[in-house]
Amino acid sequence: MDHLLASLRAAAEPTRLRLLALAARGAFCVMEFTEILGQSQPRLSRHLKLLCDCGLLDRVREGANVWFALPTGDDGALARELVARLPGNDPVLEADRRQAARVLAERARIASESFRQKGADWDEMRALELPARAVEDALLALFPPRPEGRLLDIGTGTGRVLELLAPRVRQALGVDASKAMLALARSRLSGPDFAHCAVRLADMYRLPLAEGSFDVVVLQMVLHHAEDPAGAVQEATRVLAPGGRLLVIDLAPHDRRDLTGKLAHRWAGFADDAMNAMFLAAGLRGGEAVVIPGPLPVRIWPATHVAAATPLLERAH
Repeated sequence: MDHLLASLRAAAEPTRLRLLALAARGAFCVMEFTEILGQSQPRLSRHLKLLCDCGLLDRVREGANVWFALPTGDDGALARELVARLPGNDPVLEADRRQAARVLAERARIASESFRQKGADWDEMRALELPARAVEDALLALFPPRPEGRLLDIGTGTGRVLELLAPRVRQALGVDASKAMLALARSRLSGPDFAHCAVRLADMYRLPLAEGSFDVVVLQMVLHHAEDPAGAVQEATRVLAPGGRLLVIDLAPHDRRDLTGKLAHRWAGFADDAMNAMFLAAGLRGGEAVVIPGPLPVRIWPATHVAAATPLLERAH
């Protein structure tokens, strides 16, 4: 009985319950927990020690890293029961799940052999051997040749979209939740031709940006990693000016199930009707998708915000 009471006392604290809920998704290290929960490493280390001491978490050393996960088998029964009783619609736990999905995707991205070899030249389209040049040509064709408007690139990664579109816009901002990616993007955009471009740290579900502040928003190879794609589309719409365009570049439905583990894909592509349903729910009017053939099907889905102004991208034609 004493061990059970100690376990229940250890779990009876908000941060420790959040840690158990996250550990139910898989193993995390302390630094990843700090990114997800936004708390200091010493604070979380104390919480993790309490959970490990009473058997609610397992602590496994792997090289320089220490990983924390729910115990397997009967040893993890109590922890799994506690997690099962947590409300699925709790806003704090929902936010944690979103952050965890981002951290897992970032872990897979950095671990890929292509990333280690190419650094700032890495992007997921090339890692998947997709027709990156054809996608970029199709994206450029949607913009007028002379620089106009304000561009937001959500999930900018190494900044390739900003580099490509910089000559076509007056101002450009890239946001990403990864400090490592932003460091690579800043390196890519360090020349004088990119003085009108900037990058900053931000959560795509809670952008620190004013409503209606951009003429074009791009989400390239982002939504298939998202825990809540519809939420990301809605937040992108919030910062889109009336008459502005959202461009989603992503995979159409495919059968490459290995990508779930290899690159932490959350979704195996999106059908046109599913994408248009997300647009409609966000208050957007979807347009005809641009189809780019390749080893995996790629689409550019355009959508227009409230047509109270002439959209920038319509002026390209």
